[in-house]
Amino acid sequence: MKLKHVPIAVFTAAIGAITVTGAGAQTPRTSTAPAYYISEFELTDPEGIKPYSARVESTFKPYGGRYIVRGGKIDSREGDAPKGRIVVIAFDSMEKAQAWYDSAAYREIKPIRLKSTKSRVFIVEGKADQ
Repeated sequence: MKLKHVPIAVFTAAIGAITVTGAGAQTPRTSTAPAYYISEFELTDPEGIKPYSARVESTFKPYGGRYIVRGGKIDSREGDAPKGRIVVIAFDSMEKAQAWYDSAAYREIKPIRLKSTKSRVFIVEGKADQ
């Protein structure tokens, strides 16, 4: 009776080997979640912010950053509307966004923004592509 189970065991092992081999041949899907620098700011010194505005894009482009929102009309539907402007800069990952924010180039101009605005700044991780 034990011999009757041998073909089934061999068949099961063969199917398992094919499955493992097939799974190993697939390229694993890796997806990095994007990240977004979000700034809500109210200008307190419109002239003072100009050097920051002229230079900021050159600091985030090397990190793959790109404007998604830069000012523009706000249609507030719930709660208090922001008193100033909204800026959203997209990055390919949280690490790239953080590296830009902590970079020497951005640290050099950040005091201009801090001096010329009242702001709230966040870096938010987005949803990875499926």
